[in-house]
Amino acid sequence: MPAVNQIDYIEIPVTDPARARDFFAALYGWSSQEWGDDYISFNDGRLDGGFRRSETSAPATGVLVVFFSEDLERDRDRVIELGATISQDIFSFPGGRRFHFVEPTGTEFAIWSAAQSSADEQGESDG
Repeated sequence: MPAVNQIDYIEIPVTDPARARDFFAALYGWSSQEWGDDYISFNDGRLDGGFRRSETSAPATGVLVVFFSEDLERDRDRVIELGATISQDIFSFPGGRRFHFVEPTGTEFAIWSAAQSSADEQGESDG
């Protein structure tokens, strides 16, 4: 049974559902199921969602889906390798760092990473 008062499903408008599916399958290994040419559902291992065909991409001023990363620089390089463009390069904010990218069908997403503690930045102490 779905959890009450939590996001249960996310639907993302894209101009090319198959291309969006291929991008996220390559980036994160998401599983998916086609429901015709205009809709592909996906599961990221925790949350279900879908890519629905739209004449235009979701506006950059709309809802921003943000993914977590343990290696921000690696994931920045990976999205570029897979055909995305960086719309806002890595920047710091209270609690971490993130960047924004536009995937190949034109929808903007972001990836963030937690701020490192000063102990992490200085290396392990010799204790």
